[in-house]
Amino acid sequence: MSATVFGYDEQLAVPVDLARWVLLAERVLESEGIAAGELTLAFVDEADMAELNEEHMGETYATDVLSFPLDADAVVAAGEIRDPDAAPVLLGDVVVCPSVAKTNAPEHAGVLDDELALLVVHGVLHVLGHDHAELDDTAQMQTRERALLELHHWNGPAPASFGAHRTPS
Repeated sequence: MSATVFGYDEQLAVPVDLARWVLLAERVLESEGIAAGELTLAFVDEADMAELNEEHMGETYATDVLSFPLDADAVVAAGEIRDPDAAPVLLGDVVVCPSVAKTNAPEHAGVLDDELALLVVHGVLHVLGHDHAELDDTAQMQTRERALLELHHWNGPAPASFGAHRTPS
């Protein structure tokens, strides 16, 4: 058994290759040793993202990505979903706003394709318990993001333009 990602594109503003981003999320889960789990990856418009951001984070604007871990934290810590014979665990949801990603891309990852890839990886890592509240955690998370992107998105070293303007988030 392997982890399953359910993908939904609920926006029209920016074309999204849903199957490609679902596959990236599945590969990240596999690389992180998750053998039996279920994750939802949703792409939403700015209005829906602003509503989610206000409801869950108390912010009144559309953000680029939100993650909602469900059972993942405790189960990942216990190592229970590294067993391929285990019953699937509801890992959580990753919600991406492609129109915000498009706006942020030039000053963040460089191009929209890399920005969307980064947001998918970033969101999945958050669901699995990674954080960037402290500077050390930020550096560790960004290092892991880059390694996963090199492995599953670029299939080699990051392009020179990636993250040229990126600041710790």
